[in-house]
Amino acid sequence: MFRRAATLFAALALAVGGLAGAAVTAPATASADSCYTWDRTLQRGASGSDVAQLQIRVAGWVGYGETLAIDGQYGPATEAAVQRFQSGYGLAADGVAGPQTYDRIYALQDADCTPIHFSHSEFNDNCGANNYYGGKVSAGTARENIRRVMWQLEALRHKLGDRPLVVTSGFRSESCNAAVGGSSTSLHMYGRAADLGLASGPTQCQMWSSARSAGFEEILGPGYPNHNDHVHVGNKSTRFWRAPNC
Repeated sequence: MFRRAATLFAALALAVGGLAGAAVTAPATASADSCYTWDRTLQRGASGSDVAQLQIRVAGWVGYGETLAIDGQYGPATEAAVQRFQSGYGLAADGVAGPQTYDRIYALQDADCTPIHFSHSEFNDNCGANNYYGGKVSAGTARENIRRVMWQLEALRHKLGDRPLVVTSGFRSESCNAAVGGSSTSLHMYGRAADLGLASGPTQCQMWSSARSAGFEEILGPGYPNHNDHVHVGNKSTRFWRAPNC
């Protein structure tokens, strides 16, 4: 209701300004959101925490083999990711983040800043502990790392025809990771990985293949040891893609 009212107010301001012959500057965004609200148009050359918030939400809209740095700098890579996001949702793909782009993001996120198709309860089972404690990083850092993974998965889900992606493992404490036989260097202990199970709508090979254009540097699937019942996606600094059966 608030969004609609704000939109009508902006339209009225523009109409009145036109009639009066005075220059009226429209607000950078016509809506407000319970999670996060952008209050200016962003484009190449901009910087700040609002750019970083945007980068988190378009991190899955990169090119093949690319990753997007969450550095608060609106450079060519961010511009390209915004363009792909805009194109993916039928918006004018100009690479400038303005009202239409923000409204699309607002429609995609819940009040806790997670994307609408994913929630913390899917990622923080932690062998039944339902928290982000006991890993290689603080609980707050693990939670933020997972939020980026969620937004990458939201992009992946949309690219795969909006078919459900079922998360079978997210964050793991060190003890949980050991209990399930995870690698001693597992990204799960940092909140930087997720496993997508066989109940997902797309096939394993479809998920593995498309994840290469969703910003993930670690992607493991069918044919890789112990990965025949899921696809593992993760964020790391070096690329490691393996799925011999795909």
